[in-house]
Amino acid sequence: MVTLDNAITARLKHSGKHFEVLVDPELALRSRKGEDVDISAMLAVEDVFENASRGDRPSEEDVKKAFDTTDIHAIAEHIVKHGELHLTKEQRKELVDEKRRQVIGVIAAGAFNPQTRAPHPPARIEKAMDEAGIHIDPMKSVDELVNMTMDAIRPIIPIRFDTVDIAVRVPADYAAKSYGEITGFGEVQKEEWQSDGSWIGVIKIPAGMQVDFYGIVNRLSKGNAETRLLR
Repeated sequence: MVTLDNAITARLKHSGKHFEVLVDPELALRSRKGEDVDISAMLAVEDVFENASRGDRPSEEDVKKAFDTTDIHAIAEHIVKHGELHLTKEQRKELVDEKRRQVIGVIAAGAFNPQTRAPHPPARIEKAMDEAGIHIDPMKSVDELVNMTMDAIRPIIPIRFDTVDIAVRVPADYAAKSYGEITGFGEVQKEEWQSDGSWIGVIKIPAGMQVDFYGIVNRLSKGNAETRLLR
């Protein structure tokens, strides 16, 4: 259990009422990320407060109404995952950096340049984010941040989310061994095994994943497969 001196406040507002718990900053951040943590170890005090700094406690009726339980472990976990964490400066920077990497990764994987139909490299996306002055709120979801980022960088670089269909022909020597990994990369639109043992298919993938897909196909077929971008 963390000491009070080292604890931070996790706060949630529900139905006009404030609920706070005092928690270990590192364990709270891990819980926020979806990791399983020991709630007893995370809590500095096994109690829920209306104002932790003053020691004010909400009524049991208000707690029950807000959380449908009086179990402090369940309440603390809910507050940490859905409320506001007063992170340390170091933790906030760590979370911002991680969310930024995730946003860049999602956009690089799923978006492309509609003028050339080629994906944007992560470095180009990051540069556009810098030019747009993107502020990463560590408490927002990656989906929210991706949507916000896309709106901000569209005036800077031509970009949109889309999928593409790629036709693939894998020679018989590699078809059976590579089939699972190639078809697992995207959504198979059509496929056919040829009489010579080769495989032909059309795979729908996120537009930004084209380079990765071609790389996998070339690796599995030792450069002997044929690919063609259909749209």
